[in-house]
Amino acid sequence: MFRSPLLASLIAVAALAVGSVHAAPTLDRIKSTGAVVFGYRVGAAPFSFADRDGRARGYSVELCEAVARTVQKQLGLSTLKVEWKPVDASTRLDAVERGDVDAVCGTTTITLTRMEKVDFSVPIYVDGGGVLTRPAANITRLVDLKGKRIAVIAGTTTEQALVRQLNVLEAPATLVPVKDGAEGLAALLAGKADGYAGDRVVLAGLKQRSVDPRGLVFVDGDFSFEPYALVVRRDDPDFRLAVNRALVALYRDGGIDPIFQRWLGHLGRPGPLLHAMFYLNTLPE
Repeated sequence: MFRSPLLASLIAVAALAVGSVHAAPTLDRIKSTGAVVFGYRVGAAPFSFADRDGRARGYSVELCEAVARTVQKQLGLSTLKVEWKPVDASTRLDAVERGDVDAVCGTTTITLTRMEKVDFSVPIYVDGGGVLTRPAANITRLVDLKGKRIAVIAGTTTEQALVRQLNVLEAPATLVPVKDGAEGLAALLAGKADGYAGDRVVLAGLKQRSVDPRGLVFVDGDFSFEPYALVVRRDDPDFRLAVNRALVALYRDGGIDPIFQRWLGHLGRPGPLLHAMFYLNTLPE
């Protein structure tokens, strides 16, 4: 089939245009604006939260700050402004997909379903779902949740895993939807719920910061496996690679140790599962 030089040129230009649409060059945008934008969960301490001055703080926040330093060096920028935008459980993935933020730093679990909308870094933490309750509720095992009122953040993997586990145990419970950990703990302390379900490390932080930590106890057993990661755009492998290079460097060089101790050390030493996660993600360059 004959093609004129003009037609061939138009086809080539169209192909380049289509390629540019799908490239989603986050790094190019960061270089042109001199700023990287991170989303963070305000109420997910010690992973991410806003301090008294409104600044983003926490374990995941420090990891994103390391990402910013890596990106700055990679792009050869003398300075790089880091902007923080608050997100919650219901808006965090959409914020990344729309391009409102370049990544989300918090307690987001990697799932295959979520990969239909966004992508993830290498894991940054592994945890399990647990339930916090009061001694007076007389709940010691997960099966004891039958017929109880359990607060849980709506629309999360925690909620889904809790429902699955209760179905397996034939222990149906009434779920009390809450927006965040503070609301869940408040419902528990006010007697509006018999337990609050969430990621165990987040629950441990809430317990420790409560007015009466001894008045809160964990139900025996976990009901889920929660591998956390930073959330990034699904169609931007170059930026994801930069994110992973920053994280892997922390794991490989031991830079993760002081970050862990600063934010999670008070909750106990890293367990075998977390040690394995850091080791398995110390990828060679």
